[in-house]
Amino acid sequence: MNNRDVVFPPHRHALYERNRYSPAVRSNGFLFVSGQVGSRDDGSPEPDLRQQVRLAFQNLNAILHAAGASFDDVVDVTVFMVDPQSQFETMWEVVPEFWGEAPYPNITAVGVTWLYGFQFEIKVIVKLPESAAA
Repeated sequence: MNNRDVVFPPHRHALYERNRYSPAVRSNGFLFVSGQVGSRDDGSPEPDLRQQVRLAFQNLNAILHAAGASFDDVVDVTVFMVDPQSQFETMWEVVPEFWGEAPYPNITAVGVTWLYGFQFEIKVIVKLPESAAA
């Protein structure tokens, strides 16, 4: 098996080690980012929903930056929400702060029953810029 080209953001290494997964893996010019949640520094969920979504995007952006990419390079988005019917609009108020301008990436939104104590999770696939794809 080949070694994985793992991308780690600054800090948060203990979270990934404790839960036994990589934050992102670079492969063939793409970056596959694991689901990011709005966790505090100690790994616990941020209780305020808007701030939890902001933290999830901030955590995502830290990984993108570590890989030499930005949200503009994102081509595929999947979001998971515990209670989309009552919380979708609140969550979506935060998205424009990070999403950027059109054309937007594609998105799949999935309602789930459990996210390890979180209400929102975002995972993405990125087409890395030429300079970051190596």
